[in-house]
Amino acid sequence: MRFLGFAVVTGAAILLGACGGGDSATTDSAAMAAPAADSAPAAAAAPAGAPAAITGTTHTINMVGDGQGYRYEPAEITIKAGDGIRFVMVSGGPHNVAFDPATLSPEAKSALLANMPEQAGELSGKMLLNPDEAYTISFANVPAGTYDFFCTPHLAMNMKGKVTVQ
Repeated sequence: MRFLGFAVVTGAAILLGACGGGDSATTDSAAMAAPAADSAPAAAAAPAGAPAAITGTTHTINMVGDGQGYRYEPAEITIKAGDGIRFVMVSGGPHNVAFDPATLSPEAKSALLANMPEQAGELSGKMLLNPDEAYTISFANVPAGTYDFFCTPHLAMNMKGKVTVQ
């Protein structure tokens, strides 16, 4: 019987402690949320360079996932400086387009950072979830060269591509 009495008293103390701590947790969360909100604009700050408008042709690359695999169509494309690429989600999403920052020159990295809107991460475009959604990247001010890109969710399934800027 002593054990039952101890269990009831302990349970009541835990219950009261849990109820009493509710205000403190709310206050702590609100206090913690304020610094996070203050730091959010710094984390979401725009890249240093201004985006450059597409001055040439806008090419289309389809993002496909089906019984034949996950791929970009076409997987390789050659464009001129100032052109743009419109990536269109066709099937098998979510898809995105991303570049590995470690493989880029500082000039190319800076230009792509500025020319890729709504980045989900560094040099990683937003996720496209629905058919016909599109994501366009300007290659204006991007130095001539070859740039490998990939779909983050399907990289392990070899969804890769290459753009050559002339």
